[in-house]
Amino acid sequence: MVLGLVLSFVVGLLVGGLAIHVGASLIVGSSTYGKALMTAAIAWFAWGVVSLFVGWIPLLGPLVGLLVYVGVINVQYEGGWLNAGAIAFVAWLTSLLVLGLLQFLSLGVRIVGVPGV
Repeated sequence: MVLGLVLSFVVGLLVGGLAIHVGASLIVGSSTYGKALMTAAIAWFAWGVVSLFVGWIPLLGPLVGLLVYVGVINVQYEGGWLNAGAIAFVAWLTSLLVLGLLQFLSLGVRIVGVPGV
């Protein structure tokens, strides 16, 4: 059971990093997978901390979490908040596509590092 959770987390983090990498490559034109993977890990942790403290508040919790997530991307990639938001949106779309493929293959993996997926 624990091995399954760890494996799911690792695969989800790898996919979340890939999604951020795709978004950053399309929006700012440059990204490394390692940087995107680190961004996904930091964003996952930051989202978790925010969810712990304000996640239970309707509307405010998810909005603050999303703001923190985009803020992490903003710190990691150049171009400001608008580009960070666009990277986050592309990462979300990419994650949905990959998650759909993984579910089609019956792998049951959750994506880590991209909120709402």
